[in-house]
Amino acid sequence: MDAKMQATALASLNDELNGAFLYDSLAQSEKDQRLAEVYRRMAAVERKHAATWVERLKESGMAIPGFKPNWRSRTLAWAAKHLGVGAVLPTVIGNERKDSRKYAHTPGGAEMGADEASHNRLLSHVAMNMKGGMEGGALAQLEGRHRTGGGNALRAAVLGANDGLVSNLSLVMGVAGAALNNSAILITGFAGLLAGAISMALGEWLSVQSSRELYNHQISIEKAELAAAPEEEAEELALIYEARGLPKDEAQRMAQHIISDPTSALETLAREELNVNPSELGGSAWEAALTSFFLFAIGAIIPVIPYVFLNGTTAVTVSMLSSGIGLFVIGAGITLFTGRNVMYSGIRQVLFGLAAAVVTFGIGRLIGVNLTG
Repeated sequence: MDAKMQATALASLNDELNGAFLYDSLAQSEKDQRLAEVYRRMAAVERKHAATWVERLKESGMAIPGFKPNWRSRTLAWAAKHLGVGAVLPTVIGNERKDSRKYAHTPGGAEMGADEASHNRLLSHVAMNMKGGMEGGALAQLEGRHRTGGGNALRAAVLGANDGLVSNLSLVMGVAGAALNNSAILITGFAGLLAGAISMALGEWLSVQSSRELYNHQISIEKAELAAAPEEEAEELALIYEARGLPKDEAQRMAQHIISDPTSALETLAREELNVNPSELGGSAWEAALTSFFLFAIGAIIPVIPYVFLNGTTAVTVSMLSSGIGLFVIGAGITLFTGRNVMYSGIRQVLFGLAAAVVTFGIGRLIGVNLTG
């Protein structure tokens, strides 16, 4: 094993151990014990992969370093514990997809790549409420368990704060460039914060509320079709289960069993045909609106705070520095989804954000000079 292969093996070992740590954490945070058992089994597979890399590294004469979970795994584990497993599933799915592609080009990694691809399919199956051959109460308990309002709650949180920070930093710097006093800058900054946050909240409320109204309309149509032609609905449901791999006889038996109870039939049809959880209907519009409001406001307040305590060039400098720190943290947060290097992503975010601020500061200075000149 040459130096390049040793480095690849060490990186793969670290990835597998982090994967095992994360799946163990998901198992501890998951309230549904059947799903928790699935995560524990996936952790065992990751440890088996890790053992393979340990063996290969030992054969090449390399010492095996001690393991410590990286910050990404610890952050996702924390989020799963405090926000729910559904908040991190899309990110974990993305990691599995990248691992399966990585092993496709790694010597001796075909079997491990197949396992990672299997994990990806299984997690997608859970996240998208694809119930396979489970029936009765098991179907209902899996449905809606891992749905997140925007597809990825963590991603929405990071990007919401980023929108607030970049937009208000640019606004504040533009006004500061025009050489206005602190009172004008503060009024503009807080006005920008409120205007942006309210706009985000209203947009999110309209989006979620419109979805709820659409889902209600679709469910009412499904209810009418179920009452008018239950056998046709049973046939459609059986075809869905067949498409997911169930034998024809078993799919038809399950569909007939579900259709025999009108209440559970409507709920199941809504989930299977419309991909809608009737008990949630896309989530609470008010909850989504308030969340968007506060996420935007958290980012938008950062460039404004220095002007409360400081004046002139000092306030501008501190505002830029504090915003740069905030941008770096957001860039680091984005690596949860991209897997890129933290320093690279963080510095890139700082450069882009501050570049926008410098441009608006220059425009503000130009306009200010022309107006006062």
